[in-house]
Amino acid sequence: MSRSIKAHLLLVLITLIWGSTFVLIKKALEDSSPLILNAVRMSLAAILLGLFYRKHLVRMDRAALRAGAVVGVFLYLGYALQTAGLRLTTPSKSAFLTGISTVLVPVVLVVFWRTRVQVWRAVGIALAFAGLFLMTVPAGRQGLADFAKVNAGDLLCIGCSVAFAFQIVFLGRATQRFPFEQMAVLQVAVAAMLMILSTPLLEQPHFRLTPAVVATVLVTGILGTAVAFTVQAWAQQFTPATHAALIFTLEPVFAWLTSFLILQERLGLRAGAGALLILGGVLVSELLGQVARPDRELAAAPMGR
Repeated sequence: MSRSIKAHLLLVLITLIWGSTFVLIKKALEDSSPLILNAVRMSLAAILLGLFYRKHLVRMDRAALRAGAVVGVFLYLGYALQTAGLRLTTPSKSAFLTGISTVLVPVVLVVFWRTRVQVWRAVGIALAFAGLFLMTVPAGRQGLADFAKVNAGDLLCIGCSVAFAFQIVFLGRATQRFPFEQMAVLQVAVAAMLMILSTPLLEQPHFRLTPAVVATVLVTGILGTAVAFTVQAWAQQFTPATHAALIFTLEPVFAWLTSFLILQERLGLRAGAGALLILGGVLVSELLGQVARPDRELAAAPMGR
């Protein structure tokens, strides 16, 4: 199995992890405010990664430190803006607007790095984006009318999607130059530090060590953060940024599957069509997008997540 195939499969795996933790996080938020929960899980992940990769950190230079810090800032901004925006808008809007990062990744690459995006990848992104729309935007005139109204929370969620798009791109480019182990530790550590500093400013933190909170911190801290962001850092060495962003659109699909299995939540026809479009978009990009891979896209894409 080639490294590229392994990278794609591992990105799907961490997306499955992120999507499957939705139910757990939702339960934990009954006993904890969002930012403090993220601060605790990221701090745990940063400590574990720091201990595991301590030998790699000893050899880190200033250039690597700067690159990792930049990725960490965008990772923090993504989570912080998403959380702040969710307070002021609906969950469906937040999910859809956050998913815009899928489209923004190729835009960022084209505008800032003059990268060419292969046609079938663009088609796959369009299909996945349409699927995301169907899964998150309410049906009917009334639902569409409510969704069309823009408020401060919507703008914050758009800022979140921009931050995540830059995080995907900068992480990949950083790992072309520096060991992925260093980038994995740095991005999580910087995000954790900023999360701790900003929590008292952005929310009224409360945190109770209930079984649900403890389970969420352990699962999301170890699997959803430490393992997931390390895998992402490794995998993007061999996967273009546009592919990584596209694979991440599977998160709401996995979130629904988990809700269906655990909470018996039903998927309507509209949302089901959306899930199929997302899957179709990923398959189109993965199968047809391999026919012609522009060297410039691979050169500018993340080569070391």
